[in-house]
Amino acid sequence: MTQALRPAGKVWLVGAGPGDPDLLTVKAARLVAAADAIVYDHLVGPGILRMARPEARRIYAGKQSSKHSMPQSDINRLLVDLAREGLAVVRLKGGDPFIFGRGGEELETLAESGIHFEVVPGVTAAAGCGAYSGFPLTHRNHAQAVVFVTGHLKDGTVDLDWPALARPRQTIVFYMGIGAAAEICRQLIAHGLPSMTPAAVVRNGTLADQRTLLATLGTLPHRIAESGITPPALIVVGSVVALRERLNWFEK
Repeated sequence: MTQALRPAGKVWLVGAGPGDPDLLTVKAARLVAAADAIVYDHLVGPGILRMARPEARRIYAGKQSSKHSMPQSDINRLLVDLAREGLAVVRLKGGDPFIFGRGGEELETLAESGIHFEVVPGVTAAAGCGAYSGFPLTHRNHAQAVVFVTGHLKDGTVDLDWPALARPRQTIVFYMGIGAAAEICRQLIAHGLPSMTPAAVVRNGTLADQRTLLATLGTLPHRIAESGITPPALIVVGSVVALRERLNWFEK
């Protein structure tokens, strides 16, 4: 283990960003390059893992829709066990670990177990997808607020605060919402947003195969079904989506 990560027996909870390895923070890249063990998620790309030392232990703990390689409780315990081996452990999560990344749950277990830890934030998927799709998430003429919301609650429902989400002049970004897109659109329209409100899906944001699907609240479910688009993807709702025609730079 290098001097940069001493003392041993510690966990760094690190955000890997939205996909493009160039969006990794300098600190995150340094920690990945020096780690003894890396526990990584599904959305962490191979370009980032290649930064690790050849002898570093790489442990996959990814979660896809309805497909978990390891239960969350086992991941929590794994981090504790690795740290107790005296290893410098990087827990690498796509996006930012504190934004729908279950980072808080993992740190609670580490704290209860007396394991030292640090948190390194990352570029969250909403920021990355917005920037690479030409959607400024806030804009003085369009949105004075932005809301990040999960489209998949722990109990499997989509029982959200719809009146608050349907307020005008804000941008809404739904994480993990593709499977619930029809209900999301139905509820937003039922609670006051016009059916013509611009909406979009961004798949594989910031990567070379990024795909952006434009629609409205009224047409989005059909457009998703028609296109066959699947996770990992975000849903973005709000008038800022209409700015893509002028501000799109990446997919051109």
